Amino acid sequence: MIDKKTLGFLKKLTSNNSKEWLDENRSDYNFAKDDILNMTQTLINSVSEFDLGIAKADLNPKKCITRLNRDLRFSKDKTPYKTGYYIVLNRNGKNSPCAFYYVHIEPNNCFVGGGVYNPQSSELKKIRSEINASFDEWNKIINNKDFQTKFPSGIHNSGTLVRSPKEFEDDNPAIEFLKMKGFYTQEPISDKEIQSNQISEKILDYFVTVKPLVDYLNVAIEE
Repeated sequence: MIDKKTLGFLKKLTSNNSKEWLDENRSDYNFAKDDILNMTQTLINSVSEFDLGIAKADLNPKKCITRLNRDLRFSKDKTPYKTGYYIVLNRNGKNSPCAFYYVHIEPNNCFVGGGVYNPQSSELKKIRSEINASFDEWNKIINNKDFQTKFPSGIHNSGTLVRSPKEFEDDNPAIEFLKMKGFYTQEPISDKEIQSNQISEKILDYFVTVKPLVDYLNVAIEE
């Protein structure tokens, strides 16, 4: 579970997004970070039981969470900190192009899922080719009853092409997906749920369900 104090810290950070405030509340920051790391380790241990890639990766929880510090170099928003954490379980590290499991923790904006968010052009091309070549298998994964129950909003994307990719015809049966620039699931979790004793089990249910999608995407990416 995520402690109420962690969500409280992140909520206050939203209204006091400055280095001065964070320095004054360093103990609360450290508590929140440790809380997130504890959940991350719990998830690593549990996912390792059904995903051999994660088990073999020997993931360090500190390298599986995003930093609060924002990169301000190219941003118009100069607030120094993000107001939530991502937990990213990727067998090759959170910055790998491989597909992953994730949880986002932020007051009134928690969610869970898996897949690839914004693949580079080389990986995107591989994924599109795989979907085109094995569309029946793709459909079997996303139309699975449990998948549709856990992820009723279906496959999300980080953008879509207006026109079909030049490699594919407009009447390709998979064209809806071939136009996508990302392939992932995302479902909300309430603040009440994220603080419950059952949250790790609930998140794992999502991860088990999304594993076939993660595996499918990784087969394509690692070809």
